[in-house]
Amino acid sequence: MTIRNTVEADLDTILALIEQQKSVNTVTHDRYVEYVADGYYRDDWTWVVEENGVIRALAIWWGGSGEDLPFSIDGLYYVGDDDAVPAWTELIKHALAQRPADGEQPEYHFFLASDWQQQPEVVAALEPRAQAATAAGLTAITDRLRYEWKPEYGLPPRSNRLRFEPADDEAFVDVFMQVSQGSLDAATAREIARVGVETAAREELDLYKSMPNSDRAWWRLGYNEDGKLIGFAIPSANAGGPTVGYLGVLPEHRGNRYIDELLAEITHMHAELGAEHIRADTDFGNVPMAKSFERMGYRNFAVRRVLSFPES
Repeated sequence: MTIRNTVEADLDTILALIEQQKSVNTVTHDRYVEYVADGYYRDDWTWVVEENGVIRALAIWWGGSGEDLPFSIDGLYYVGDDDAVPAWTELIKHALAQRPADGEQPEYHFFLASDWQQQPEVVAALEPRAQAATAAGLTAITDRLRYEWKPEYGLPPRSNRLRFEPADDEAFVDVFMQVSQGSLDAATAREIARVGVETAAREELDLYKSMPNSDRAWWRLGYNEDGKLIGFAIPSANAGGPTVGYLGVLPEHRGNRYIDELLAEITHMHAELGAEHIRADTDFGNVPMAKSFERMGYRNFAVRRVLSFPES
């Protein structure tokens, strides 16, 4: 068994596998072609298992355009009827071995229908991929509810308790550090455990600034009528369109439904720019955020399962 990066001559094989094995893989034919052109998929982030000159397994990773390393697995493919888990495990381990030990840990994301556990073909496709990821060390599982807003759902009422103002990066770093205390977001908790609260804040804000279809000018801090800082709202957008991005309420102001007003502000900002939909994820365990989405007219349409390294 030989593991190598893909080359231009592999394109027909890659596209054929993408068409044949859609199921729980995120990649589509059009997405692959588009993302290769935009730098989100690259040959040096894509590996195959080759036996006797024939490709037996394929792993496609996604990363930010211009980044040095990919962030997540978008698809695992296999040729043959035998057990794919050993080959996929070695592909994932090989990719992990290219990363610095203290670097950001990658993840594996599955985008699933809300009733995916009642779909035998989806369960059958997910299970061996999850086994391979687990064998490679991605043993933590986080399920996230996926929400969507569309214009026909109606705009939520805009805040009459908060005023929103732009601010510089340092102000957002400071408020992010405060909001992260007691955060119910699993990814935030993992990053704080890995690099500390300030570095996690700066990395998170850098991520949102790097989003290709976002505008830093959208970011807002929210203040009450007494001028006290309540929280922040970071509308964002990615290749799939507008997203809620990130929002948070300072610990001392939680429990007053300010979260609704931050979410409403983000929704209105995107709607004013002509958004045809706005999407967002929240962890299953983040009940306050899920309830806010529902109160503000967002609808749950899917689940994202994230496999990651456990907190150290």
